[in-house]
Amino acid sequence: MKIAVIAGEIEKEELLAQGVKANIELQWVNSPEKVSSDTDCCIDLLFNDDGSRIQLLSSLDTPLIIVNAVTITSDFLPDNFIRINGWATFLKRNTIEACCTLESMKAKTEEVFACFNKKTSWTADKPGFVAARIISCIINEAYLALGENVSTKAEIDTAMKLGTNYPYGPFEWSSKIGLNHVNQLLKAMAEENERYKPAEKLTKEVLAL
Repeated sequence: MKIAVIAGEIEKEELLAQGVKANIELQWVNSPEKVSSDTDCCIDLLFNDDGSRIQLLSSLDTPLIIVNAVTITSDFLPDNFIRINGWATFLKRNTIEACCTLESMKAKTEEVFACFNKKTSWTADKPGFVAARIISCIINEAYLALGENVSTKAEIDTAMKLGTNYPYGPFEWSSKIGLNHVNQLLKAMAEENERYKPAEKLTKEVLAL
């Protein structure tokens, strides 16, 4: 199998966290224009959901396109596109959250991620999948607490790691993911329910980036 991966160094390291099978040909590139025409699958870990990016990927002669699209739903994507949660820290796990519109695409997607010794967990087609929704809410609550002067960022991070055994505190996690990504997801979730509205302190930090 020949797989093209559009990624930076961080995404590459996380995707390869469980290793890769020996019979796989990998092409590492930084843009869709550099993807070879004979690939079986293209994984775009640097995906952004503007129309030009989707059009570029759609023009590839590749039957399966996997994109790191956490905030949007599959309604905005062609049928041969598979959404995954490829946020930093989530991609290195041994299970990848994914969703698609065609059942016929699932087996091939599972085969692709098996090449990286990862399992595929199929979720409902909602913004954030499952894990990213939970972590974004935790980060938002931490910013609400910060805005109410409950404690400092460092103390909240320490308390969360000690109290919940999470690998990172909420502020540390938001830094690794990218606070702008968290903010975009929270705004998308807030369209479903107002309680997900980004904290004022979080929004101010995003505007200052």
